[in-house]
Amino acid sequence: MSDPRPLAVHETPIPGLLVIDLPVSGDNRGWFKENWHREKMVAAGLPDFGPVQNNISFNQAVGVTRGIHAEPWDKYISVATGAVFGAWVDLREGDSFGAVYWHEIRPDVAIFVPRGVGNAFQTLEAPAAYTYLVNDHWSAEAQSQYTFLNLADETVAIPWPIPLEDAELSEKDRQHPRLDQVTPMRPTTSGRTLVVGATGQLGRALAALWEDRDDVDLVGRDRLDLGDPHSGADLDLSRYSTIVNAAAYTAVDAAETPEGRRQAWAVNVDGVARLVEAARRSGATLVHVSSDYVFDGTEQEHTEDEPLTPLGVYGQTKAAGDRLVATLPQHYIVRTSWVVGEGKNFVRTMQALAAKGVDPQVVDDQIGRLTFTDDLAAGIDHLLRTRPEPGVYNLSNSGEPTSWAGIAADVFELDGHDRGRVGAVATADYYAAQDKREGDGQVAPRPRRSVLSLEKLGATGFTPRDQREALRAYLRA
Repeated sequence: MSDPRPLAVHETPIPGLLVIDLPVSGDNRGWFKENWHREKMVAAGLPDFGPVQNNISFNQAVGVTRGIHAEPWDKYISVATGAVFGAWVDLREGDSFGAVYWHEIRPDVAIFVPRGVGNAFQTLEAPAAYTYLVNDHWSAEAQSQYTFLNLADETVAIPWPIPLEDAELSEKDRQHPRLDQVTPMRPTTSGRTLVVGATGQLGRALAALWEDRDDVDLVGRDRLDLGDPHSGADLDLSRYSTIVNAAAYTAVDAAETPEGRRQAWAVNVDGVARLVEAARRSGATLVHVSSDYVFDGTEQEHTEDEPLTPLGVYGQTKAAGDRLVATLPQHYIVRTSWVVGEGKNFVRTMQALAAKGVDPQVVDDQIGRLTFTDDLAAGIDHLLRTRPEPGVYNLSNSGEPTSWAGIAADVFELDGHDRGRVGAVATADYYAAQDKREGDGQVAPRPRRSVLSLEKLGATGFTPRDQREALRAYLRA
């Protein structure tokens, strides 16, 4: 055991069922192995399946035989002592239903068993400590979702080393049905897409973009409030292969107050954590919308791999939510800035002031780009259709960055007014001049530069509209 074989992952005739060679080193005292090492094993080709529970089946005698059980979670199987003959039958709905594979498991072998593949084993050397990690917690309700197959089924014809008539079986396992009587286990996810926060500006843009799709469900805050841990209890998130989180607590200044701070963390962190765990259990892709507020604004342009440096509570909660989403194997964190959609927003406010003859003083030392929700929705749709590598993608409109005062002047000009009516003021002077701001006088720190690099997004084949052209179309609409 001084020169163990390297870690390796091998495919089998059953889709998703993998055999793992485990390096085992030892001497006269015994042996050692890294039975589970997430970073190394994912790099070798094992799914990042997120185990949450570890179980051990201790089998005292040779010939103990258990199975065949297909469970509603993924399993990672190995042995700590002894040896077993393992057998697996695909009991999932699909073309591979009934496919069979067997393999001996000793300390230097592990098996990854995907959800819905029937699992069985027979002890060859005892005592055998059969261990397995699973990515969902056991419950009586979950047990009702099992699918079973008889160990002696003639169709799959597993070559048990010890004949079943001489083996040690439970009476329950003897009564399982033959293959032609088995109802295949259906996929956890149905291929449907869920939009959370469907009544918000981005949610409405997604609804308009996907209005012809019959595989999209839209839920607003009345059905699923991320700030309420009990909300949406009747909503089966396991039905969805894609979840788009368009909901957030966005009251930047109010987040600096005690009550606002509580709400911001409840929605942007605790609520996101529940979505992450739901997506992890079902293997769904989670699309999560982030913000330029996760940065302090000291860089000229923010890239996807820049360290997070939030200044205020809102930015801190968005950064924490990003970190939670990033733990999922399949995720897209869409980082955006200065979002404009239908409803009350900066552009409509400037348009109304121009029409009323009011000449506003607007902040001129915060620099960024607008993000119109139509472009944001189209970018999300592009990521889900093309499926580039999971991770963070900046998404704003393109074009020359400008200040809020510059955007206000553009609104005046494009709407037929004199852009010179817009005055410029520094951020500190602007807030000092206000008698009362949102949040009872609490003012959140803002990043001075919110310009997001669009290079990574562009490499996927998507280029958002120039912000001034998008602004022109928005005003005309």
